[in-house]
Amino acid sequence: MKRHLPRLLGQLFLAARCVAGGIAIARLARAAFAAPPVRPTMTPAQSISVVIPARDEARRIGPVLASMVGAPGVDEVLVVDDQSTDDTADVARGAGAVVVTGASLPDGWAGKAWALQQGIEAASSEWILTLDADTNPDPRLPRALVSRAMAEQLDLLTVSGRFDCPTPGSQWLHPAMLTTLVYRFGPPGAATTPDRAMANGQCMAVPRQSFLKRGAMHAVRSEVVEDIALARRLARDGARVHFLDAGELLEVRMFESLGDTWRGWGRSLALPGVESRDRQLFDLVVVLLAQALPLPRLLLRKADIVDVVLLTARIGTLAGTRTAYSRVDAAYWLSLLADIPATITIALGIFRRGPHTWRGRSYT
Repeated sequence: MKRHLPRLLGQLFLAARCVAGGIAIARLARAAFAAPPVRPTMTPAQSISVVIPARDEARRIGPVLASMVGAPGVDEVLVVDDQSTDDTADVARGAGAVVVTGASLPDGWAGKAWALQQGIEAASSEWILTLDADTNPDPRLPRALVSRAMAEQLDLLTVSGRFDCPTPGSQWLHPAMLTTLVYRFGPPGAATTPDRAMANGQCMAVPRQSFLKRGAMHAVRSEVVEDIALARRLARDGARVHFLDAGELLEVRMFESLGDTWRGWGRSLALPGVESRDRQLFDLVVVLLAQALPLPRLLLRKADIVDVVLLTARIGTLAGTRTAYSRVDAAYWLSLLADIPATITIALGIFRRGPHTWRGRSYT
């Protein structure tokens, strides 16, 4: 028995890699059937309020304000100043936005969810477009999103844009982390089930009245990953929810450096509080076997045909996701070497215990 054990383990490992690879490739293949990206439109939309939650964002909020104040279809831009200690409110007023002074954080609420709740309640338009302070949207974005949401009778439309990674370190690590999401959930626009719905809280469009009737952010008030939690909650309740690609209409600079990328996505990449532990572990194994291991096995001269197929799929994915970045340099193509660190980030997120700190606040 002992003599045959290594061979048996090798066969089981091969079978596991085949299964994981098949699951990952099936998810990647959804791109062929994905809904088309959001495109600019000249069709007039209903009135739109832009809501921007902001906490100590004086240095970064300028581009989104410059784009949204006076944008076609936008009636008002509201900046929810979430008890900032810098000049966020003054910068917002100077750019022509309405400043909503955020109230103290109630028990049981996470900061961003509370800021969004206050902004949506204060808004007066028929549609709400929420944007993060680190976004740089095209002025045509609000009308394009609301027109698409109205045409498809959506209750929530969120979009991904183009990432601006300003340093070689962030441009190396960020694509690997993004790819773990694609390997777990498929690309934007792909059909999915309510319990696997995806979202991007950097940019969301909702009809105000119906969203408030559904409780707005109350149902996900304590969630760290409030955007995906919201999308799944609404979808389970029968709402129409879509996550699409916005392409050139939205640019985002999430993180400034390698360290920022590691810390920032480290808190959310495993989707804590959103995915069950069993689902987290299952997807971790898929990412490890299908995304992270083929290249090291090739470099160690251990590769077989399965690794060649999976590595080909990984390179194809890297070629496909380049359109998700505003700049693509050598560091981007070397991000294959960051798949192991990205996988470790997910594992750490799954097994992390105790409170974590974000924007000066501690959450359990």
